[in-house]
Amino acid sequence: MQVSPRKVVHIHYTLTNDDGDILDSSKDQDPLAYIHGMGNIIPGLENALTGRTLGDKLRVTVPPEDAYGLRDDDLIQSVPKTAFEEGQEILPGMQFHAQSPEGLQLLTVIGVDDEEVILDGNHPMAGLTLNFEVEITEIRDATPDELDHGHVHGPGGHHHG
Repeated sequence: MQVSPRKVVHIHYTLTNDDGDILDSSKDQDPLAYIHGMGNIIPGLENALTGRTLGDKLRVTVPPEDAYGLRDDDLIQSVPKTAFEEGQEILPGMQFHAQSPEGLQLLTVIGVDDEEVILDGNHPMAGLTLNFEVEITEIRDATPDELDHGHVHGPGGHHHG
């Protein structure tokens, strides 16, 4: 069986940046499970896995354009400290979710002074070239429920509570 649309694919992966720093890994966890062709993973990795088979091991380099996009300076904004709860400690590196016209957006605090908080709406991995070492550990047909919901159920996938 080959990796193709509507298949559930389980992969073990290690993600590094260009300096070789590990950014994420499935090591010592269940493999990541996703439905191929449904946008569950970044396009550059999904494209590289298309047509592969069970047991394949590969290295994939994904440029920012096929990952989390290029950094956009327009997504950096200053917000008055009064927009946050009084007494709430706000430090660089903290992250918040905010509603935007495109849906839920992750904001990272990159600066704080007496009056303002500087927020970055770029994805934390925007602008990075991502290097994956991947092993395909399982390929199967997606169930009708999984296709209807748009994600994998069970180990490595989504759990409904």
